[in-house]
Amino acid sequence: MGSQPQLRTERLLLRRWLATDLEPLAAINADAAVMEHFPAPLSAVDSAALVERIERCFDERGYGLWAVEVREQRALAGFVGLAPVDAELAFAPAVEVGWRLARPYWGRGIATEAAIASIAFAFDELGLPSLVSYTAARNLRSRRVMERLGMRRDPAEDFIHPGVPAGHPLAPHVLYRLEAHARP
Repeated sequence: MGSQPQLRTERLLLRRWLATDLEPLAAINADAAVMEHFPAPLSAVDSAALVERIERCFDERGYGLWAVEVREQRALAGFVGLAPVDAELAFAPAVEVGWRLARPYWGRGIATEAAIASIAFAFDELGLPSLVSYTAARNLRSRRVMERLGMRRDPAEDFIHPGVPAGHPLAPHVLYRLEAHARP
């Protein structure tokens, strides 16, 4: 769909989205386990709209959520990358480093490896001063990735996500930060 930028790591290719990614992404976004920490799974239509928004972000800002391939398999593992924080969140404006992977790719260090490449791009190529990452407080897998990335949480910045109904178990969120000058 778009051209550069793409990133490579030892095992991964982080690239722009292809039309052939839409079906596997829809399957990832429809998986209840993958979407456990979101209010609901996404439909195929919602997944396609997500890719359109991601591609528009690449075109307008020079960054986005890359499609992630494990290079030896050449299959879509999910996405990892950078996204502007929604204006409705108290810590906006900011840029988030985020990820979503299909279950077969969990526990293999893929989110961490791809996020490290994304962070390097954010700081070294884009010159961003800092990044954030946030998730539902009970999403321990993502929180561990944030900690492996050297991100730090200040409990005073935890928040109730305005896009989740009040009182919902997913409403409490944690916020992690990484400053360019403090990265590992």
